Amino acid sequence: MKTAELLAVIFLGIVVLSCAPPEPPPQMVTETQEQHDARMQWWREARFGMFIHWGLYAIPAGEWKGETSHAEWVRETAQIPLEEYDRFVPRFNPVQFNAAEWARMAKDAGMKYVVITSKHHDGFCLFDSKETDFDVMSSPFKRDILKELSDACAKEGLKMCWYHSIMDWHHPDYLPRRTWEEKDRPADGANLDRYVAEYLKPQLKELTSNYGKIGVLWFDGEWESTWNEDRGRDLYQYVRSLQPDIIINNRVSSGRSGMAGLTAEGAFAGDFGTPEQQVPATGLPGVDWESCITMNDHWGFNKYDNNWKSSRELIQMLADIASKGGNLLLNVGPTADGLFPPESVERLRAIGAWMKVNGEAIYGTKASPFKSLPWGRCTQKAQDGKVKLYLHVFDWPASRELTVPGLLSDPGNAYVLADAQKSPLRVSRDGNDVTIEVPKGAPDPVNSIVVLELKEEPSVLQTAEFGRAGMADGIEISLTSKVAGDDYKVRYTTNGSNPTPGSPELTGPVTLRYPSVFKGRAFYKNTAFGEITTIEIPLSGGKPVTLTNPPSDKYKAGGAATLTDGLFGSSEYTDGMWLGFEQTDLDAVVDLGEPAKIKSITLTYLVSQGAWIFAPTQIDYAVSDDGKTFRNVGSVKKDPRSWRDEKGVNKFSTDLTGTRARYIRVAAKNIGVCPDGHAAKGGKAWLFVDEISIR
Repeated sequence: MKTAELLAVIFLGIVVLSCAPPEPPPQMVTETQEQHDARMQWWREARFGMFIHWGLYAIPAGEWKGETSHAEWVRETAQIPLEEYDRFVPRFNPVQFNAAEWARMAKDAGMKYVVITSKHHDGFCLFDSKETDFDVMSSPFKRDILKELSDACAKEGLKMCWYHSIMDWHHPDYLPRRTWEEKDRPADGANLDRYVAEYLKPQLKELTSNYGKIGVLWFDGEWESTWNEDRGRDLYQYVRSLQPDIIINNRVSSGRSGMAGLTAEGAFAGDFGTPEQQVPATGLPGVDWESCITMNDHWGFNKYDNNWKSSRELIQMLADIASKGGNLLLNVGPTADGLFPPESVERLRAIGAWMKVNGEAIYGTKASPFKSLPWGRCTQKAQDGKVKLYLHVFDWPASRELTVPGLLSDPGNAYVLADAQKSPLRVSRDGNDVTIEVPKGAPDPVNSIVVLELKEEPSVLQTAEFGRAGMADGIEISLTSKVAGDDYKVRYTTNGSNPTPGSPELTGPVTLRYPSVFKGRAFYKNTAFGEITTIEIPLSGGKPVTLTNPPSDKYKAGGAATLTDGLFGSSEYTDGMWLGFEQTDLDAVVDLGEPAKIKSITLTYLVSQGAWIFAPTQIDYAVSDDGKTFRNVGSVKKDPRSWRDEKGVNKFSTDLTGTRARYIRVAAKNIGVCPDGHAAKGGKAWLFVDEISIR
């Protein structure tokens, strides 16, 4: 055959191959609720897993050019050019990595599954990928870390799971680029669809084909503007088509609502929510969720980060999460040599020692039937024809009387879980409460488990809970807690006095207008139960508000009216109550309608540093008669370096004497960027505000 003819045949072959039909799309994976529950069963029973963040970023160990606050985001937080970051590859040689030792430590800690970063945002892969040279096989180590770890986990009976970043700062087709990359790494010619089809999906096929059965695919990096729900649903279906029984987190889609990790309303893809660095305050009934938590302040290894949570805090956190029906995914950031930090090893051993004795109170349990308990937490489990309440006692009673409030069910046997003999404890009833006589000393100084057996599902009295809806000139109060039969009543007053058995019963919504103070309380058989809830309608209740800067579309609650609707946001910033300002300030003016005497002005704000939400660095209050000329009546300035000082829901008030005005101006200054020492140093900071109360 002539050369020209041969070239023609080769060219024709190339054309034929390039025109070959693409691989058919995966079939839609559907399942019944029963099938879904069966797929989720092992994960729901596990309750405790290990997260491992490991990659090239372990080499700088948190430090870059004198700054020591970096970790797995170091390429972005230090703005390292790609060519310079790639030089870490020939330095990655974790000769002390021992997969068997890692798996053994996870198992001994009481963990049931391991989630490791197959690829983090920097794009470096810890496995032998045929799709890239930017992987461990290009390093001096040249060993498939995921293969060794998956084999070791299988031997220990642990489920192997992958964390895989959708976001990729290394691949030429991934979009968007970081703004600081534009000079040396422009986006010209990049194609996200090609990245998904020709790189992301083929790598996921490798991860689900070459390592046996995978428990969870834990996605991340979905918050970028280029990702959307259609892409998420397609990726979810693709992975389920490869391994139908696999579990996928909600970060595969665009439905996650910030670091609280919960999926917004709607049919978004994903099997469980992913709260990050936080535990939902009241749990999430009917929702599968898993809190991912670091032992210190960073995910990847940072040799300067010594802010370690204590073993006590971690054990009680595990109990708290289980008591709310969730899982704990506890992180370890190995060193560049392949070792777990000694502080992590110490804490894993302490948790494991506790779990060896008390694991029954964690594995396979359901959420507590109690809203709160004064001495600790509770988990429950149906077992051996009984329902067992596992009472997690953090504060052992010196009186030796452990009171279980509001338990209406007839109690059965009780014993200390650590007691191999299950010696019975004396149980008695006092009205609505059950009392257990416990030993003099706590069996465990951190969390002692007392088991209380019941013959049926627990019937528990709950403190009255109220819903509030803002109106044009006040607030509508309604009862939201469950009513347990005719003996359970909720009574209220609107004059500030405490409710009594003779106070009006709350059977429907009550409208409150200024000035009024609502107090509500539950009664069972005419005996008060639980705390009194107090709701005050201030001068600002329902009054109009104007904003100079609009809130973010992502966190705009009910708009400006949110600031005077009488509804206070919780520590969960995704609860729909907060106005979120990304790198902008609050500047709000409240119109009282007519001049009034003002005693105080209060602003409620949130601090959630794990979600990049910081306290305002300055708050100013001013008043005006005409809405144009304002005079300052109070202010506070905070040192920006004190950003670690506050957490949760906070209030700042100023007390006034003899001030009279119609318009009230409240201004709060955003810190602007995440400060030095924060894991997201240099990133855009948020200011979250809610109620403005003028009295």
